Amino acid sequence: MEHILHLNKDKKLKKIIALQEPYVLVKRKNVYLHLCSSIMSQQLSTKVAAVIYDRFLNLYKNKKPTPQQIIDTPVETLRSIGLSNAKAQYVQNVCRFFIEEKITDAKLYKMNNEDLIHYLSSIKGVGQWTVEMILMFTLGREDVFALDDLGIQQGVARLYQLDMTDKKALKEKMREISAKWSPYRTYACRYLWGWKDNEPKV
Repeated sequence: MEHILHLNKDKKLKKIIALQEPYVLVKRKNVYLHLCSSIMSQQLSTKVAAVIYDRFLNLYKNKKPTPQQIIDTPVETLRSIGLSNAKAQYVQNVCRFFIEEKITDAKLYKMNNEDLIHYLSSIKGVGQWTVEMILMFTLGREDVFALDDLGIQQGVARLYQLDMTDKKALKEKMREISAKWSPYRTYACRYLWGWKDNEPKV
């Protein structure tokens, strides 16, 4: 696989890639639903996030709800599955935005990474990290680097023996290291998460 050949030029990264199955990026439909899922999973373990998302789908008899159906669901109902009040509001904010902006999957697939981050981050409750996860695991973009992800910071610090106490210096070093991974930085992140067993739920 092309990305493995490229990333293997980094001898330290090569060691952790060798421990894992080759990863294949997948492009998915219903971007709004993945964005909702990503919000639900913030600051939760993969296992807990999966349970909450299953409960969410159960509200709609395990069928994928439309944005309008999610907006029409009372906040109390969304809270009853384990969402905080803020997360319930944020999920509905996403759906309102998608309806008001008449967003289609095709529209999002045509936009570049920077424009997408700027566009979707304008939704209250959606930050850069959340959009980066969508770029990686829903839109299948190969060259996204989650600089602010704690798991990535810990993984890079551990692999390259970097000091985590100075966050600014750490991020500079991470930018420098990850530049060599381009145009396959998404894959590098995925192998770092897999190595740390800190894969995000998306």
